[in-house]
Amino acid sequence: MITANLNNRINALGDSLESFISDIFCGNINETDINKKFKKQEEIFSYIGNNANPPDFILKNSDAIEVKKIENFNSAIALNSSYPKCKLYANSKMITKSCRDCENWQEKDMLYIIGVVQKGILRFLSFIYGQDYAADFEIYEKIKDGIKDGVETIQNIEFSKTKELGRVNKVDPL
Repeated sequence: MITANLNNRINALGDSLESFISDIFCGNINETDINKKFKKQEEIFSYIGNNANPPDFILKNSDAIEVKKIENFNSAIALNSSYPKCKLYANSKMITKSCRDCENWQEKDMLYIIGVVQKGILRFLSFIYGQDYAADFEIYEKIKDGIKDGVETIQNIEFSKTKELGRVNKVDPL
């Protein structure tokens, strides 16, 4: 059950579930001094991500964390053109150099934190490890490669090199 103070905190954050989760791990729920918050984040996290690449955080010498917000209990989790991960690997093309270099690591357990946020109020929070949620990466890579190979066989289409399934150029003759 969320206390009134935590309820007010998540309401004030609005769309910033990631900030709320960061504050939980850092013990910053009631901290108002931004410098103290950042100092605690530096103590707890070896990496703080961006919106375009997984993960959202890496706990020092521990798990990679991906925070997802959904609006209903039965909503699908948006993974932003990325398949779910059982584990995060340092050689993944989806992560940034700063993530890869944040500490000496080869693989991290993925922890998905899913919040059901309705009308700005956190209704439910789940913590799910990737090994309980997703298949090994080989399963997804096989499907992704099959789709990509199929798309690239379309004739008279100009493709660009990309990490996505495909990128088509010069579609509009104007």
